[in-house]
Amino acid sequence: MHGTNAALKTASGASGPSTAELAVNGTAVTCDRAGVLWLPDSSILVVSDLHLEKGAAFARRGMMLPPYDTAATLARLGLAIAYYNPRLVISLGDSFHDRSGSAHLPDGYREQLRGLQRGRDWTWIEGNHDPDRPVGLEGSFCSELQVETLVFRHEPAQGAAEGEIAGHLHPAARVVRRGKAVRRPCFASDGKRLLMPAFGSTTGGLELRHPAMRGLFDRNKLVAHLIGKERIYSVAFNRMNG
Repeated sequence: MHGTNAALKTASGASGPSTAELAVNGTAVTCDRAGVLWLPDSSILVVSDLHLEKGAAFARRGMMLPPYDTAATLARLGLAIAYYNPRLVISLGDSFHDRSGSAHLPDGYREQLRGLQRGRDWTWIEGNHDPDRPVGLEGSFCSELQVETLVFRHEPAQGAAEGEIAGHLHPAARVVRRGKAVRRPCFASDGKRLLMPAFGSTTGGLELRHPAMRGLFDRNKLVAHLIGKERIYSVAFNRMNG
């Protein structure tokens, strides 16, 4: 871990803050190294790709994973909600790993989620893994939500989509400096749209150079805000060197 953090520091040129402040289509947003997006002017917390009950979904198919992913993800989400105390939480799709995940959610986790929802609004965005309204949980459910200059949806639209905040692709960035390389999940934005990192504890990542990312950003303006162990490291795409 120490070597990884050293590579990030070398790549970014500074140790960096624990958040990155930027504007997306004119709206101020904060990328937090916890993996959440904060909209300070509207008191909205955004999280993407929780993939709750991923271990249970695999177990139903006969593939065993450690069964602790939901507990770990909810614990981290609880810390972020306690810190920001948002008026609205937007869960940006693939909140559950499959369409039956919410129905099979153990009672303890269900009560934990209800506790996080209490006293605030909550919007579930439709994902490709969970295309139905969550069972037994509060909150609105929609395919996309517009707030101020931003539109929140799960899958990024092809081509230009000004103000889009999306998930789905689990962006990650690989930075190389002086023979050292590091790969981290990241927020990715060119100032017009932003892709969220996956929040789930057992989710992978797709590098920004992957063909699925092609055409989504102006690469001359694209910045990856990498999630380090203690800091956010903001690196321009054209400085990543592979």
